[in-house]
Amino acid sequence: MEFPEGKYAWMVKIGEKGQFVIPKQARELFDIKLGDSILVLADVHRGIAIPPKDIRDKYFSMLFSEIDAPGQEEHK
Repeated sequence: MEFPEGKYAWMVKIGEKGQFVIPKQARELFDIKLGDSILVLADVHRGIAIPPKDIRDKYFSMLFSEIDAPGQEEHK
């Protein structure tokens, strides 16, 4: 099957512990290196996604910033 430019698909197997290996071509394409953290997003209707590094870093910054989330009081 041929995919449109910039679109990719890979098949992976789930191991005993529920783990899978991100294919080498995908790791290279998205610059995923040993020791990197990845963000896994899920939607019960649309499935699972791993956003690219530039978007992932933005989400990590938002999630782990020292700024309190709206509606939450500061912990003292």
